[in-house]
Amino acid sequence: MVSASAPTGPARPLSRDANVPLAQQLAQRFAERIQQGLILPGAKLPSVRECARQYGVSPFTVVAAYDQLLASGQLEARKQRGFFVRDSRARAQAPHAAKRHALQAQQLPKPPPMDATALLRGMFQSDPRRSPGLGTLPAEWLDLPMLQGAMRRMLSASGKGSDPLLLHYGEPAGDAQLRRALSQRLADLSIACPPEQLLSTVGATHALDLITRSFLQPGDTVLVDDPGWAIEYARLSNAGMRLAPVPRGPDGPDLAAMVQLVAQHRPRMYVTVSVLHNPTGNSLSLASAHQILKLAEAADFLVVEDDTYAFLAPTHAPRLSALDGLKRSIYVSGFSKILSPAWRVGYLAASPERIERLTHLKLISTLTSSPMAERALALCLEQGQLRRHAERVQSNLDAARQRTQRLAEAADCHFVTPPQGLFGWLDVGVDTERLALALLDEGWTTAPGMLFSATRQASTLMRVNFSTSQNPAFWRCLQQLRERQKT
Repeated sequence: MVSASAPTGPARPLSRDANVPLAQQLAQRFAERIQQGLILPGAKLPSVRECARQYGVSPFTVVAAYDQLLASGQLEARKQRGFFVRDSRARAQAPHAAKRHALQAQQLPKPPPMDATALLRGMFQSDPRRSPGLGTLPAEWLDLPMLQGAMRRMLSASGKGSDPLLLHYGEPAGDAQLRRALSQRLADLSIACPPEQLLSTVGATHALDLITRSFLQPGDTVLVDDPGWAIEYARLSNAGMRLAPVPRGPDGPDLAAMVQLVAQHRPRMYVTVSVLHNPTGNSLSLASAHQILKLAEAADFLVVEDDTYAFLAPTHAPRLSALDGLKRSIYVSGFSKILSPAWRVGYLAASPERIERLTHLKLISTLTSSPMAERALALCLEQGQLRRHAERVQSNLDAARQRTQRLAEAADCHFVTPPQGLFGWLDVGVDTERLALALLDEGWTTAPGMLFSATRQASTLMRVNFSTSQNPAFWRCLQQLRERQKT
């Protein structure tokens, strides 16, 4: 008997000509070895990267295989340690486990649909150059010298003893210098918000989580855009919320459907990406924004405006929070999409009483956020460096959209919404969940339309990132696999 991590050389290759996806073949292979006793209970499986190297597949394929084994109960995931074969005590707790596992070893079921967690794990492991579905900008577009310079200036000022930034916790509400800079930034978006009504967070996702935990209870209904972001669906569902999907159109949500859902479910909140919506790229019209706020007031629900892509959008685009004056709305944004995914600084703006409640929850859950990162970011904002960087990124995106549009048209695909911002909503004419699995086998990480459906409906649509979809090899591969899927 051997450990799961014993092999060091190349493993027996998987079959790329088989009708079974590579992820399912890999899961089947591990399941057979577990049942044959070649991998002992409690053994650690190879890391995602090591397994991908051994079998000559993409990390996303390994993630999908491990997810299948987790779902079937043959593996367990241990936080920050990896994947392990379930031990004998865990098996003993399930009387029919051995029989079930033996059947699974003979024939694993169809791979489970991609989910938000698997997408994220796969993207963390994948090569950005082969990730047309990536959610961030490529590293070469980011301004590393700007970030390094801001950190040096921040450390230099703190080292002179003029600022205790390095010696104490940060302020619970966030660095005061940053909040002043953010107040000015919001004024440019026509959102009147003094520094006292701002709260810094560990990224925009943290801000959304604080809002959920502060103003919702398990079982509450939340209106969400459909299509929308899979991570938001998963986050709300895991918190025990009931999702009420509102169809998203070119100008915003389908207002007639929204009125009907409000009457049926009495929602407590509506969470929306108002500008450069993910995945369609659309933005709210002024008329739609006005109607949403009227409905929210009449039905007494909160509106949470996620403006994650603010630096990629025109400042004059209508914001719900600007129209509402933060009376019934909460504004959320962050900097990971424009600076770096590693720069986990976000913030929210709300009325004074809501800010007090949110600050209390932040204090008891995380104490404070990083004062050093926040001060460095304040310097980038104050000195105009971030604005100039955003202008360069927008220029690059303009060129990338044009090139991607030409490549898509040459591959007989079309965008169902006008290409804007970072993402395009692409119709390829076949089921994109199946297509995504086939593309994974060829080393391409994509984001199929099913991920952006609150009800996980099959779709011929997929989201592409304009900045990472300019490789003609990807479009050739997509076209070949799509034609194979049609036959």
